[in-house]
Amino acid sequence: MVDARYGVSFTVGDHSARHLRRILRTYLHAWEMSELTDAAVLALTELIANVVRHVPDRRAALLMLRRPGGVRVEVTDTCSQPPSSTAVDELAEGGRGLLIVAAVTDRWGWHPQAGQAGQGGKTVWFECDVKGPAAHVPPRLTP
Repeated sequence: MVDARYGVSFTVGDHSARHLRRILRTYLHAWEMSELTDAAVLALTELIANVVRHVPDRRAALLMLRRPGGVRVEVTDTCSQPPSSTAVDELAEGGRGLLIVAAVTDRWGWHPQAGQAGQGGKTVWFECDVKGPAAHVPPRLTP
């Protein structure tokens, strides 16, 4: 059985989202939550794109958590600036990432991280729920 959590720290590159999407797809399939794949990989792509665009050192951490009835995905970065949507012009090419995350997930949010020597960061997270009879995922038993 696959662990109920996966975490990794990394420096984001222009192609990191592709690799992280593959990991998320693999875990969702192993957790028998494949129906969440489209929404979860789209939301993850948007969060990683925000790190690439807005975090100067591009350092981040990904945490995926299986929970009863769904998945929670967290992206923690080193920028203490709150996430924001800048989409005010419908013809603008950017600024819609968080609107997309809100549209395709069941819940999302963020919270600041306490850092060393006054340096902080933030964690942006989303949750996707399994719909229907497969919504109950039994907890993993550990010996």
